[in-house]
Amino acid sequence: MIEEFGIPRTKPEKISHLLHLYIDGGIDRRTMFRRLVRLTGGATAAMATLESEGLAQESRPACPDNIKVSETDPAVTWSDVTYPGEAGSCMGLLARPSGQTDPQPAVIVIHENRGLTEHIRDVTRRVAKAGFVALGVDLLARQGGSGAFPNDTARGQAYGRTVANERYNDIYSAIEYLHRQDFVIRDRIGAIGFCVGGGDIYYGIFNNMPLQAAVPFYGTPPNPIPDNAVTTPVLAIFSETDRNQAARIPALATALVNARVTFEIHLYKGTGHGFHNDTGAIYNPAAACLAWDKSIRFFNTILRAPA
Repeated sequence: MIEEFGIPRTKPEKISHLLHLYIDGGIDRRTMFRRLVRLTGGATAAMATLESEGLAQESRPACPDNIKVSETDPAVTWSDVTYPGEAGSCMGLLARPSGQTDPQPAVIVIHENRGLTEHIRDVTRRVAKAGFVALGVDLLARQGGSGAFPNDTARGQAYGRTVANERYNDIYSAIEYLHRQDFVIRDRIGAIGFCVGGGDIYYGIFNNMPLQAAVPFYGTPPNPIPDNAVTTPVLAIFSETDRNQAARIPALATALVNARVTFEIHLYKGTGHGFHNDTGAIYNPAAACLAWDKSIRFFNTILRAPA
């Protein structure tokens, strides 16, 4: 089940809130329809509302048994890249939809505290297969890159030597690199980050990073929340057992409301920190599928909106 934060007040807001709960799996179809009948005044009006929202037929995101996108998947073209940064060369994995002819929005993928792992490289290819230019950044580039370390333990120790401002600058360099590519729409760049990568997203959007959409997965919001006004639309994903992170939700929501940006906050019940990582023990396939579907829909809505 998913909880959404924010208090809907008008009838359209209440209907939108209800339908989002249903789409995200927070309530079943029968419960949704019963509540919708009460809100709209009758079954006929409720069905008309569902038809207008494309929900006349029951729908859930398709969750394939194998969510991975292999290095040989013909739908994706990828390569390891280097590009200029504050302290020398930055590193990353660039992935694009195969056969791309027109410029597309881009999404930066920000890794967990183990560097640019095979899992994050896979996630980067998943973003590309969804139709975006994707750049998985390697925030260990200042220390030779993730490939310079023999195992996760060593990469974790290396990550512990990084500092927030340097990571900010390296992500900023990734944005500048994408700005220079003729296959990217310059003003349609988003970012998705996991664990500490989610924290990097919060640090970025509260410090004027030029992103047009941000999706932090179980990242820790700043404490206290800065007064800096956020201008980036945000889809914030939380897990139930991240108690310290979840405790920041009210302050985060208040800051985003005051900033008057588009935002959604979702807490996935029955999940732990890292529930999207299909290589870890905490992996929750159902919640991961729902959260991923929500993320791609969010990027499509924001980054592909008419100019």
